[in-house]
Amino acid sequence: MQEKKCLNRALGALKNLKPRQEKIDVLRFSTCNLAGNTLYYDFAVKGGTDVKKGPVGVFDSGLGGLTGLTALRRLLPEEEFLYFADTARNPYGEKSASQLRRMAEQNLAFLRTLGVRAILVACGTLSANAADILSSSPVPAVGVLNPTEEALRSLRKDGPVAILATEASIRSGAYMAAAERACPGREILALPCPAFVPLIEAGHVKTEDPLLRKAVSETLKPLKGLRPAAVVLGCTHYGLIENSLREELGEEPLLLSAAACGAAALAELLYEDARKEGDRGSAGRAGTVRYLTSGEAGLFAERAATLLGESAERLQVEAVKAMPLPEE
Repeated sequence: MQEKKCLNRALGALKNLKPRQEKIDVLRFSTCNLAGNTLYYDFAVKGGTDVKKGPVGVFDSGLGGLTGLTALRRLLPEEEFLYFADTARNPYGEKSASQLRRMAEQNLAFLRTLGVRAILVACGTLSANAADILSSSPVPAVGVLNPTEEALRSLRKDGPVAILATEASIRSGAYMAAAERACPGREILALPCPAFVPLIEAGHVKTEDPLLRKAVSETLKPLKGLRPAAVVLGCTHYGLIENSLREELGEEPLLLSAAACGAAALAELLYEDARKEGDRGSAGRAGTVRYLTSGEAGLFAERAATLLGESAERLQVEAVKAMPLPEE
């Protein structure tokens, strides 16, 4: 019922988008975010994909990629997933570009050893700093930057576009360039949000949390009075505090989830592959998720379960050896 209410609310914003139906079956507004209210478009994918070729991999620096995983599971409920949280090296946003590029290579290679057939890089920081590495991966790898750019091309409402992202993402210039390509002539504002990821990883995600409330208020001060048409959640962690962001920003701006855009793009890719092969999957079978973390498995299970609304005991969480942090 709650999801239906959120969807109805989202449909009211359709006037701000221009459908791009030449690429997909159905373009719609939906809600596939753990917080429940972030608006973005996704693909209505019909049928399933064949899990015998291996699971679909998803990775991030920690909890943030769960927003992308949740979106994928709603789009592809029969799929098998493998989620890797590189918690030991979190946060990514304060790493150098050279470190991030090497970390992207390491994480992609790690998931390939586990037999995944496609990968969602549910990390805005790596998507912004290592797009070429993702595109050259032997296993198809989809980041969140390019799909977000495509979504921005459909924005109709007048006003500035604000980008919330990590310091490393902002330094790369990739999100600014993408927004300028997608929305020529618009004012683009890029806001680094260094306080958000550490707070989220420490469990400060409730709207009433005083530390989170203070961080959100201070970070969003530059947007006061600007009335942005859209605010891009360029880091996948930010969807986990969407309610706090919405409270500060008000109801007017569209919140565009980079995690959901990336998930939709990967779902389209998997669906197209399955369609070409004539595979309709195993109807009615619920998929599963195997969780890996380079941090402490029990702590990750506890915090992930809270965000996912599940029991920590039910999550299959395994600790793996942390990869070395590359030298600068």
